[in-house]
Parts: sequence; C-alpha cells; structure tokens
Amino acid sequence: MIDAFLIKDRRDWFLFFGIAIATAATIIASQALISGSFTLISEAIRLNLWPKLKINYPTEAKGQLYVPATNLLLYIGCLGVVLYFKKASNMEAAYGLAITVTMIATSILFANYLVIRRTRKRFIYLYLFVYLLIELCFLYANMDKFPHGGYVTLLVGGLLFFVMYAWFRARRIKNRYLEFVRLEHYIPKIQELSNDKSVPKYATHLVYLTSADNPKEIEHKVIYSLLDKKPKRADIYWLIHVDTLDDPYTAEYMVTHIIPNDIIRVEFRLGFRVQPRINLMFKKVVEALLANREVSVTSRYDSLQRDNIVGDFQFIVMEKYLSDDNELPLWERILMKFHFWLKEISLSEEKGFGLDTNNVIIEKFPLIVSPIKYPRMKRVD
Repeated sequence: MIDAFLIKDRRDWFLFFGIAIATAATIIASQALISGSFTLISEAIRLNLWPKLKINYPTEAKGQLYVPATNLLLYIGCLGVVLYFKKASNMEAAYGLAITVTMIATSILFANYLVIRRTRKRFIYLYLFVYLLIELCFLYANMDKFPHGGYVTLLVGGLLFFVMYAWFRARRIKNRYLEFVRLEHYIPKIQELSNDKSVPKYATHLVYLTSADNPKEIEHKVIYSLLDKKPKRADIYWLIHVDTLDDPYTAEYMVTHIIPNDIIRVEFRLGFRVQPRINLMFKKVVEALLANREVSVTSRYDSLQRDNIVGDFQFIVMEKYLSDDNELPLWERILMKFHFWLKEISLSEEKGFGLDTNNVIIEKFPLIVSPIKYPRMKRVD
C-alpha cells in the first residue's frame, strides 16, 4: 500500500508539466495543419484543381495567407471528429493510418520530383524500393485498424480527392467547347454593328472579361454574345484580361488600341497580394486615357453629347450552364453536375474581380460538349 502511494506521488510531479508539453505540442501541430491546408488549397486553386475561394494575405510574404472557407471547413471537421470519436484513444486508428498514407504519398511525390530533376533511374528505383518497402510494412500493420476508425481517414481523403478530380475532369470536358478565334476576322462585323443605328444601343461602353493571353485572340463565346445571341451595339468595346504574378505588389497595365476609340484591350498585371478590384482599376485606366486624349467616353447620343455627359459602362460576365442537349455518359454527367454545383457555392466571378454589381450583367449560355444525335424525321402531310 505504501509502495503504491509512493509511486503515485512520484508521478504527480510530472502531471502539470506533461499537460503543458502536450498543450504546446497540440498548438504547434494544429498551426502546422492550418498553414499547410491554406498553402495546399492556394496552390490547388492556381493549378485549377480546386474551386475558386477568397484568399487574404496578412503579410508581404507569399507563403503567409489565410483562406476563410478552408478555416471554416477545418473547424467543422474538427468538431465532427471530436463528436464522433469522443475519446482521444478512439482516434488512434484513424491517426495512424493517416500518417502512413501521408508518408507513402510523400515518397511518390518526391520520386516524381526526382524524375523532373532528371535524376538517374537507378537511384530513383533504389529510393522507392527502400522507402516504399518500409512504409508498405507500416500500412500492412495498420490495416487491422481500418474497421476501428481508419475508414474515417480514407473517407475524408477520398472526399477531397473526388472534389479535385471532379473539378479537374470537368474542366477538361469543358475545354472541348472552349475555342479561341482570331479577333481580326470579326472586327469588320463588330464595327458594322457599332455603326448600325437600326439596332438599339445596348450600352455606350461594353466591357468583357477575357482569358485570352494573346491580344489577337478572343473566346468564341464572346463573339457569340456580341453577334449571335443578341446583337449588342455599343460605341466602344473593351476587353479586359487579368494576369496574376508571383510578385506581391506589382500593379501594371497595358492598353492595346485594336481599333482606336472603338475596340480597346486592357491587360492588368497584378501581384498576388493586390486585390483585383477591376471596377476601380478600370476607372483609373479610363481617366489616364482621357488625360492623354487617347479615348473619348462622352455619350454619343445627340441630346447628351452637347453637354459632355459621360456614357454608361456595362460589364458582361459570362457563365456556362450544362445544357440538356448533351449526350454525355452517366459518369461525365455526374461530374459536370457536381462541378457546376461547386461553382455555385464558391467565389463568383464578379466578386472575385471586385466588380460593382450595379453595372454587371450575368449572361448565361449553354455548354454543349457532346451534342445529341437527332433521329431522322420525315414530314407527313
């Protein structure tokens, strides 16, 4: 009895010290998890493997960022895991399997890095043989933990992988429809439309966001919006392209007068910390062009022109929707439906580019990547 009391007394001195060490280790591990999640999501967005989310940069360092949506998901996931397992001892199976799978994935990724660095094949094979042998042994030893909570690890990882795969695969499917055309082929038609007074004027200045890196190209969907869907007559057509750079504070722009005072392209080159407030930036560009007398923004209505009243600016944001006229396989249809659902809950284009909703029109157009083959029809009188 006395011996048991002495042993207990010897252990009590370490209790508070152990709690302090465990708390500090938990804080360090949680911060590593949070910052790592932010970095991974940021890089996934840049690689078009994840839906667009709002990213804040609290400091000038590129690696220090904050993603509110990811932080919320981590919070919900943490509460869910705690409520499900209830005790830390019940989490051992899920944690052990997660660590093992992470080690295997890291080894495979590092092997890919060695391939990119053109390392000799025999060293790569030797590295994979040694590390994967050890890690697969760990995996085999941890497989008995699968029914005791390890399945939670695979469930969460599988869900994240499915989101990334669906986003990437759906973009590949959409690229079947994405088409760039030479702008010079449509300039005469656009000019003719601009001067055709029989067509009601849609706006004095019509602004489109374009993803075409080449100033001589334009998406076919923009031409479709201008000429085919509903002719949009305007005095000046503006094309805006945004290029995000690795430098934090770069804020530059280039202006290309495709047709002076008729078709103008503005290319913004913005650093990763510069919020793309296109609405305000575009106003500054127009003011600079006015000061240099490179453009006239006065309304061309006779009743307004004599008073030098500035014409209106209308932004067009084009959004796709999956048309029912597609004959897609069941799996691709599921991916596309999931992709467009993710777009609805993620950051919208107008918010992502800081546009004023008062002068933005969301124009939806059908996405047809696999047209239905209509049966031959016979007229019967």
